[in-house]
Amino acid sequence: MSTPVLVITGPSGVGKGTLIRRLMDVVPGAELSVSATTRDPRDGEVNGRDYHFLAAAEFDERVGRGEFVEHAEYAGNRYGTLRSELQRPARLIVLEIDLQGARQVRTTMPEAEQVFIAPPGNDLAELERRLVARGAEKPEQIERRLAVAREELAAQDEFRHKIVNADAEEAAQELIDLAATMCVPEVRNDS
Repeated sequence: MSTPVLVITGPSGVGKGTLIRRLMDVVPGAELSVSATTRDPRDGEVNGRDYHFLAAAEFDERVGRGEFVEHAEYAGNRYGTLRSELQRPARLIVLEIDLQGARQVRTTMPEAEQVFIAPPGNDLAELERRLVARGAEKPEQIERRLAVAREELAAQDEFRHKIVNADAEEAAQELIDLAATMCVPEVRNDS
């Protein structure tokens, strides 16, 4: 039996990371796929834990060798999911990827469940407030992310599952409930 894959998509600042951390704390055996990126690490990010930070040339070489399940450009940087990330033993593998990547995974792995995380009322001002509060990006980077968010919000109906993140605990519970229906059962050895 292959490991089920849960794809989580939504605009930057919607709280995907917070919801995923809660999911990982609660669902035993769930593994978060570590994406590769060409962007610079933010303060406190660790290579191999938060992202696989790659130079643009290495990213391109790996694309050429077919090492990615999906890859896309987002807000001026490249991101992708390495095939090796989906081959780890787990009860569930979670991918946090952008719209372009989710569309590619929908084609290459139609069995993967996909969920879109939306802000309350599809409010761009709320996303901007969250991005500014995060304090990780310059104003021009935030503007690029908000421009992409408009396109992402317009595509949310492509997703079978949608969770509105108005209340983090409620949204996390919705995500946990979905993940629980997907997990490969634990193998028990009662000998």
